[in-house]
Amino acid sequence: QEKSCRLSAALLGEDCEISHDQLYELLKYAALGKCHNAAQPSWCRIYHQSHLAGVVVVVLHEMSQVHFYRFYFQFKHLRKVFQHRFTLAPSADFLASLYGEGTDLKPQNTAQGLTSTSSECVTKSLDLQCDPIIQRYGEKRQGLTSYTLTLEEQKKNDYPIKGSPGCKDYISTECDQQRTDSSPLFGLDCEMCLTAKGNEVTRVSLVDARGQCLLNELVKPERTVMNYRTRFSGVTKKMLLPVKTRLSDIQTKLKKMLPHDAVLVGHSLNADLQALEMIHPSVIDTSLLFARTEGRRFKLKFLAKAVLGKDIQCEQKLGHDPTEDARAALELAQFFIEQGPAKVAELNLEMLLTAEKLAEVSQDKAALQPQGCGVQKQLNEPPRLSKPCFLDCLQVTGQKPLLLGRQGLDPSGLCQSNLSTSNKQILQRALEDVPLSTFSIIQFSLGPEYITSHLHAALYEKVRSKLTDMLTIYAGPFEESFCLKSVKKEFGRCGPIQSLTVVTETFQPYVCVQYEVLEAAQLAVESLNGAEVAGSCIKVQRPVTAAMLDCDALIKELELDVENEGVIYVAGLKKSLTETDLQEEFSQLKDLETLFLPKDLQSGKHRNCCFLKFQKSQSALDALEAINGWTVKGRELRSRNALASGHLWRWIWQMNHSNGQQGKHIFYEKMEQLSDSEQDLRRKVKKLDHHIKKLYRSLQNNTLCVVLFPGLN
Repeated sequence: QEKSCRLSAALLGEDCEISHDQLYELLKYAALGKCHNAAQPSWCRIYHQSHLAGVVVVVLHEMSQVHFYRFYFQFKHLRKVFQHRFTLAPSADFLASLYGEGTDLKPQNTAQGLTSTSSECVTKSLDLQCDPIIQRYGEKRQGLTSYTLTLEEQKKNDYPIKGSPGCKDYISTECDQQRTDSSPLFGLDCEMCLTAKGNEVTRVSLVDARGQCLLNELVKPERTVMNYRTRFSGVTKKMLLPVKTRLSDIQTKLKKMLPHDAVLVGHSLNADLQALEMIHPSVIDTSLLFARTEGRRFKLKFLAKAVLGKDIQCEQKLGHDPTEDARAALELAQFFIEQGPAKVAELNLEMLLTAEKLAEVSQDKAALQPQGCGVQKQLNEPPRLSKPCFLDCLQVTGQKPLLLGRQGLDPSGLCQSNLSTSNKQILQRALEDVPLSTFSIIQFSLGPEYITSHLHAALYEKVRSKLTDMLTIYAGPFEESFCLKSVKKEFGRCGPIQSLTVVTETFQPYVCVQYEVLEAAQLAVESLNGAEVAGSCIKVQRPVTAAMLDCDALIKELELDVENEGVIYVAGLKKSLTETDLQEEFSQLKDLETLFLPKDLQSGKHRNCCFLKFQKSQSALDALEAINGWTVKGRELRSRNALASGHLWRWIWQMNHSNGQQGKHIFYEKMEQLSDSEQDLRRKVKKLDHHIKKLYRSLQNNTLCVVLFPGLN
């Protein structure tokens, strides 16, 4: 059974704030894994990393947590699909710290070449006995049968095998004759498109041992094409329109062409045979033949240049030429067989690749230095040894990151590849290229007119004002001589109170209560409206303002937020209770995973409420029924579904304890401008959410997808 990757990060409360170093840990381990000596992140865990199909980082340029909650309704897909949400600690240079520059994280063995100079990498000689090619094949020349994959090796590398569960309807080439060292070699390569079925063949090439092309045909896929992958396959919709050839026709042709002792040669040939839905017993895979350590593989383009001195897959051409690739793989196998493992090992391929990658990185960085003041800043700064960044580590290990973004948005120059002018263009390019890359960074933006500090300050003030109104309730009327202490005690049972004041402008007294958590205010509205408090039957309601007209809808959406799934809020606790006490009290609750006891972030004292996270949603519902009416240390408990996940709870606390003046003067000056801009912003954010939805749905299973709101600074 196929193992699926899983991210475990059951964090609540203060733990929901992570640093850029911690994010770097996550991305580094996800992209490089144990085989490259990257360690599991210290704050979360990725299960079955080796089965990870890829990593996709979506950067929403100049957008922050303010945007997410101001346009909470518009981010419909984002908040319903992504299961984990964290606040990133402030950083002076977000993108630079994300990719490792300025962090204390050091590269492991994978990137050792980065800590030395290029000349050291080139002049360093290999001990042939330690070379993986020599360790696998020995030094002596052998015949071709010594380099064909064994049945076990085919199974390990996902080759279609006769009798395997996934190969039930696959066609055999029926090449069952005994192989000898004089058996004929044939180079095979396919180009694929993406359909609902997965990878389907669009073009097939077969060459003989002399490099003569025996077959080069376009193939009509069975299912509707989702992505032609034209940039790599060279195949377009127009090219396939007149094509009548189907996969079954190609299977028949290959069976007729191949002699019974044929040996097929290809680069990662398993993918070609899987797409062809054919089984062939004798293969040489050049991606495995030119062995590397820790399961890594050389790319065909690099091997063709380093070993044969040939340039293939040139960027000037539209897509790869399968005949060219099939011929290159064939010639590489022939070179290996004729020259022997020792001669191949002496080429020092690993060192050549490292030197090439370092040269690319140096050229990219030199070409992409920011102009003007950025150059002056560099001249004024003392020279320092630059630490290897995340992109360097990826490139040296043979993984070329995909970087897509708008020109001019990234002064650090990290998004140098495939610059586009609009989010739509970025999305279209991403849909084509992301499935072909193991690590992708996609950067979207609202546009420069929507990311001014004035507009951001006004948005912040609107969010702060709305959250304050949602935390506030009015209750009354009370008798003239009502007991304020008993009112405070009753409302305090719903959760921690920020402030309680008596409203005297009315005919009879009312109280205004501002809570510290959203759940407390909602619990007060639900449980105390119409109740008798301090001798009066009272009405409990939130402030009635234009911004609060959609409050009920927002509360409902917050309840359904995927991050609040299986989380309940419990109020009415004694402040003297510790987490250990509560763990003991709630130990009988089924599937309890995490308990979070909020603290005052200034005094460090516990509040009179807690959050409980359960492994299953049903267990949380059962706990709600059980807890309501419980008495703990003489206090009756009240509970409801959670509304504010840990990071939002922390943010609300910071807003409540700030002076509330951030951007206020700007807010009133810019109110009219904001009203006009906000309508456009809503539309743009909704479209942005739709872009993320389309990109997300195009990703393969077992892909780690991270969406970042880096903020203005």
